Amino acid sequence: MATRKEVVLDVDGLRMRYGATDVLHDVTFQARHGEVLALLGPNGAGKTTTIEIMEGFRMRSAGRVSVLGTDPSHGDERWRARLGVVLQSWRDHGKWRVRELLAHLGTYYATYATPWDADELIRAVGLTEHADKKLRTLSGGQRRRLDVAIGIVGRPELLFLDEPTAAFDPQARHEFHDLVRGLVARQETTVLLTTHDLDEAEKLADRIVILNGGRVIADGSAGELARRIAGEDEVRWVRDGQRCTHKTPDSTGFARDLFDRYGDTVRELEVHRASLEQTYLTLVHQAEAIR
Repeated sequence: MATRKEVVLDVDGLRMRYGATDVLHDVTFQARHGEVLALLGPNGAGKTTTIEIMEGFRMRSAGRVSVLGTDPSHGDERWRARLGVVLQSWRDHGKWRVRELLAHLGTYYATYATPWDADELIRAVGLTEHADKKLRTLSGGQRRRLDVAIGIVGRPELLFLDEPTAAFDPQARHEFHDLVRGLVARQETTVLLTTHDLDEAEKLADRIVILNGGRVIADGSAGELARRIAGEDEVRWVRDGQRCTHKTPDSTGFARDLFDRYGDTVRELEVHRASLEQTYLTLVHQAEAIR
């Protein structure tokens, strides 16, 4: 079991070539134990290739990759049992029932780990009322909850989530975010998330890596990336009938000091920060202008 703050994902100089075409160029990033890392980028940026290399499903052309201390190209069954994978879709038999499938899959992990109890896991992902249903009868959102359950049945140390909330309604998405936060908090699971939902990435991720054209164009927290593009936050307020504006890198600290100093004479306080969506679009457009 990794210890908190230990590097569990270490990608250095990763390259991938198909024939004469390079699809990954010197990709470098890390993720630490208990961290949620979002890997973002437009279609064709190289996200899927990067993840498949880390999962051990694809051989790289060059560079160094370490996942839970192991080169994925040499990972054995014990190593794979420490990983969880939630793909965009699964191809399994529609006649399986939810409970029996999860119980069956759990037996594959029992040699190396303590898998979730099937009913406990079903409750955790909100499928209790559907435990005895056949997979082919599940709705899109219910099927996606099951996909998540399949990915975490072995209580993984590292969880790969590929577009996990596709087909979720807002309530299901909120509940899924709570589930991920719980995995990180209680089991100290490290999560690598890919998503096109930038609001989801901003809510869940400790750090964000943006790929474009097979290259890393940004790496940092949502706040750090926003400051890189938009500079300082803008704080606006009204005091004694006067509208005031101040720019600061620490809007939270400034607002606290403002209230400590002037109390309830401060009215209509607003803090304006660049959103992750604004930041992401600016970074991608800048990268494409250079290429």
